[in-house]
Amino acid sequence: MKKIVQFLLSLVLVMTFASCSSENSKVSENPSNNESTKKPIVQNNEPEKPAIVFEEITVIDNEFCTIKITGINPDNLWGYTLNAYLENKSKDTTFMFSIDGAAINGIQTQPLFASEVAPNKKSNVEISFMDSTFSNYSASDFTDIELSFRVYDSNDWAADEVAEVTQNIYPLGQEKAIHYVRPSQPTDTVLVDNDQLTIVVTGYEIDDIWGYSANFYLVNKTDKEVMVSVVDVSVNGYMADPFFATTIKPNKVQFSSMTWSDSVFEENSISEVESIEMTLKVYDAKNWLDQDIFLETFTLNP
Repeated sequence: MKKIVQFLLSLVLVMTFASCSSENSKVSENPSNNESTKKPIVQNNEPEKPAIVFEEITVIDNEFCTIKITGINPDNLWGYTLNAYLENKSKDTTFMFSIDGAAINGIQTQPLFASEVAPNKKSNVEISFMDSTFSNYSASDFTDIELSFRVYDSNDWAADEVAEVTQNIYPLGQEKAIHYVRPSQPTDTVLVDNDQLTIVVTGYEIDDIWGYSANFYLVNKTDKEVMVSVVDVSVNGYMADPFFATTIKPNKVQFSSMTWSDSVFEENSISEVESIEMTLKVYDAKNWLDQDIFLETFTLNP
């Protein structure tokens, strides 16, 4: 009986070794485990994105308030975003911290920002750029961010500002800052191009929400803030006031639109725009009594 048991144990051991030998053979024959047949590693040759270069910036720190830019988040849900720290040093006055003007690479914009801070309080806030003008911008396209801060008594708009200061932020370093210049297009209609202004109609579009629009590219070459407006506007010979008036900061450019609601066209039975007649008026935004910088009538044929 003992011999039978020994024979069976020997048989099991032989079968186990044979199985292991077979598996090892299969492994060595698999090309994926053979060093000589491994696929080469494919390297990513895409250029590296420019790194954001940033150190905390103290915009202002006086007896009334403090403003600091503390960080940059290019991937924020609300768009390219700056993190800021606000401090109200007043004992009894609530301050409104606002941005009176902003520009990206010289293109005027208005970020999503306004914040009240109570007396002797601090606040961490975000300054986000949601302007559709920059919807196709990547983080590396934001090279020069200019912010003009204004701080004032939230309950007394007639009171003097406690702070007015402009700060430039260079996310990629100041040496990489660029100033935007729009290339001219064959479809452009140039209305003005002199040593003070450039005003170009860049095209027309119909939007289900905003209605019919004439799109503009505006350049202010002066050291004044200017107001660009239109008067005596007609479409296909019918008086039709659009939504349009915009201010442009000194030495800035802006994309803007002159828009008519659907109801204006419906009231005048306008189904297709054949002609737009308007008087273009540009003047000093801070001095309405001063002589117009530009005043001329144009007819557009979309």
